[in-house]
This record gives sequence, structure tokens and C-alpha cells, in this order.
Amino acid sequence: MLTKAFIPYKGYYSTPFARWQGSLANANAIELGANTAKRWFAEKNWDPKMFDFLYLGITIGQPSVFYGSTWAAHMMGAGHMPGVTLMQACSTSTTCIFQAAVGVETGLYQTPYCLMVDRCSNGPHTIWPNPKGPGAQVISENWLMDHFGKDPSVGGAMILTAENVAKEAGITREECDAVALRRYEQYTDGLADDRAFQKRYMFPAEIQVSRKKTVLFEEDEGITQSTKEGLAKLRPVLPDGVHTFGAQTHPADGNCGIMVTTREKAKELSADSGIEIQVVSYGYARAKKGFMAAAVVPASKMALENAGIDIKDVKAIKTHNPFSANDIYLANEFNIDVNGFNNYGSSLVFGHPQGPTGGRCIMEGIEEVAMDGGGYLLFAGCAAGDTAGAMVLKIG
Repeated sequence: MLTKAFIPYKGYYSTPFARWQGSLANANAIELGANTAKRWFAEKNWDPKMFDFLYLGITIGQPSVFYGSTWAAHMMGAGHMPGVTLMQACSTSTTCIFQAAVGVETGLYQTPYCLMVDRCSNGPHTIWPNPKGPGAQVISENWLMDHFGKDPSVGGAMILTAENVAKEAGITREECDAVALRRYEQYTDGLADDRAFQKRYMFPAEIQVSRKKTVLFEEDEGITQSTKEGLAKLRPVLPDGVHTFGAQTHPADGNCGIMVTTREKAKELSADSGIEIQVVSYGYARAKKGFMAAAVVPASKMALENAGIDIKDVKAIKTHNPFSANDIYLANEFNIDVNGFNNYGSSLVFGHPQGPTGGRCIMEGIEEVAMDGGGYLLFAGCAAGDTAGAMVLKIG
């Protein structure tokens, strides 16, 4: 259990997410993320020199990623700051925040910053020499498509891991469709009153469209409307599977930032000094091969145990749910209502740029709990390699 690491209320932002090959497809994710953070600091009148360490979370290579964290710090206006580049698929945000919190807890840092960025669009195509190949043909790899299509430890695609869990747990097509529809309805709640909820944490990205012109990217792009009838008409992605394209997420682009600091500094920088956000605990797990969706449950149990609380003590739950089966399995294992969590949005609907996905979910959870008078937030999400990360925060 952590006791010294806090997040200022409103000390975080997420850009909107764009479905891949959309408005953010041609922007270097590191440059876009750093420039967005710099603009956000300026709007809050924060001096970036107050930060003392950077965690750059990114999972898909970009030009100059070798210098990722230090280059990003320079572009943010914090060139004095060292940092590290961290990758853990869709658990990247969770782990960045936890590592920053541990640094504050131990006194190593005072005010670390977590910048999570990714661009699934136009990802790199890596080649290696293969002198023994026919005609010395190279070995090649597409960072996005090849990794979604095959886990080298298991041999199957990402969706197969969800289908394996669904089959073993007895999850049906009808249940997956119902959850997909419910998650879409919850997302639309965040759009009410001119996107009032999303505007509590969302900050626009600035896109360079020509040498002299930029435009603001202010709303999620590429969200697919779901209806009961529309979902029922879709074919399963895999033969005899329970997931259609309507019951799984989509790759996306975007970035987010969040600062972690001491209790005193968090109060000083908070938009409301009466609202405290404490990073309480972290959990992790790895499921058996090919059962990624199942890893979220033991990771959540670890985070709850480390926090000294039970699932019944939690005010809100947010998950990274690339497949409907993730949420159904978690709900069944904890004996909770699958329709009662992921209010206002989840990655099943708004997409997953991987690095910033969990960060955005956590921000939404913080805002939900703050609106509801405070309490504990549990975030949990799976990640490639049949792993998962979870985190408990206390708000109020």
C-alpha cells in the first residue's frame, strides 16, 4: 500500500482518440504528445521545470524513439529532466503511474510526469538481414498487424485469447452483444450536454495540416454507433466465435499526461484543494497461455488486497476491455453487475492507442468518483502476453 503519492485534481489530460488512419495518422506520436503537454502546461500556467523525471509510455515505434523520453522532455520545455521510455502494451499507463508513485513514495522524485503516447496508424515496418534466406531476403515485421495477429508465445491472434476465455467460462454471443451495446450507451452518456463529462478531462491536440496552418482535434473520431439490431447482424470474427467486430475495440491514435507528486504539492496544484487523489496500490498478473482476458481478475484481486479493501468498497470500476468477454468474465468472477461499471466510456468503444488507453480510463474514473462524492476507484486492464495491470486510487 502506498501512502505518499498523490495526483492533483485536474492534474491530467487526455486528447480525444482518433480511429487509426484518421486525423492523427501522420503525426509523430512523441512530438504530438510532447507538444500537447507543453500547450496544456501553458494553459494551466505551470512551469515545466517543476518536473524532475519523465516516464514516457509508448508501444509502437516512432522516428527518434531511441531518444524518446529525453527528446519528449526537451520539447515539453523540461530539457533539464531525465526520463525512461516504458512499454507494457495496454498496461503501459498503469505501470507508468505506479512507477512514478513508487518514486514519490521512496523520495526518489518529488514531481514526476507521465506522458503516454501512441499512434497505431502508419506504424513502422521493421526489417532484419537474413543472409541464409533465399536470395538473402530480409526478415520483416509490421509492428501493428503482425503483433495483433500473433503472440509468439502462443501462436494465435489477440481475439483468440478472448474466445478461449469465453469458451471456458461459458460466455455467449448474446452476452457479448449485450455488453457491447451497454458500453456504447455508457459512452454516449459522456457526450450529454455538449460533452460535459468528457470536457472534465479532455484537452485538444493541435494538428499541423500545412506549413502555416494548424487545427485543433477536439472530439473522438471514428466511433461506430451500436444498436441491438445492428450487432445481431454481424458475423463472428472467428468461426463459431462469440465476438463480432462490434464486440471488440479498434486501434486508435492519441496521447495523455498525468502528474504524480507529494500530498503537499498536489494540494498546491489542484483545481480543487478539497479533492485529494491518492495512488493506493497496484496489482499484476499473467494468465495461462492464450487466456489474456482472464488475467484482469487476479491483477484486480492483488490491487484490492494491497489496498486493504474489497470489491464492495469500490465506488467505481474502469477497465480496458478490448473484448466484451473481458468485462463479462470479471463481473462473473467478482459477482457484480456487468452493466454497473465503465460508466461514461471505455476502450471497447473509444478505441485503444495502447500506451494512453489506461490513462484515459483512469481519468474518467477519477472524474466519476469525484462527481459521486469520493471513494475508491479500481482500474484494471489486460495487456499483450496474457498479462494485466490494475490500480486502486482513493478520491475525495
